[in-house]
Amino acid sequence: LIIKVASIQSARMQVYFIDNEDYFQRKHTISDEEGNFFPDNDERSIFFARGVFETVRKLRWAPDLIYCQGWFTALVPLYLKKEYHDDPVFSKTKVVFSTYNDKFEGKLDEKFGEKAITEGVARKDVALLKDPTYTNINKLAFQYADGIIFNHKDVDDELRTFATDLRNLPWNTRANKVTSRLIPTFSTRLLNNKI
Repeated sequence: LIIKVASIQSARMQVYFIDNEDYFQRKHTISDEEGNFFPDNDERSIFFARGVFETVRKLRWAPDLIYCQGWFTALVPLYLKKEYHDDPVFSKTKVVFSTYNDKFEGKLDEKFGEKAITEGVARKDVALLKDPTYTNINKLAFQYADGIIFNHKDVDDELRTFATDLRNLPWNTRANKVTSRLIPTFSTRLLNNKI
């Protein structure tokens, strides 16, 4: 795990990057120049999710809210609720998962679920990953998120139905321009237990 830091002086903000030579030193993010999905995207996703938690622990930050965007971050809600829930740094942290138009065809590695298992994550927790499709990966994130945002108007109907069937889970169906204005309000209400 390599942590890189950059500063945005005008905003007085530091940005932290999770890096690994084996997983992230590539010209493209998810697929190669010919559009072929990287075969290790499952491991890259696991590494990224765990790397974020380990970085935050190292820096001893206690986040109020973790905002996840897209399938690549789908394990973050699971790990927060199952692997890191007893850690004082994350004891009050909420997680929002946002879908957008990052759908992929096919499946991730068939052993994705097994690879995602940790000391705190059991096989039953990742049962949806027996069939590691885009839809099932998003459903897994929905199950463990404190809130869901559909950040694109073309979200799969199966995902909308699945989210609707999750009782007592706040979610927002607004898309694109409107959502960017609603996220702060949605998150504040979630953090204050007003949803």
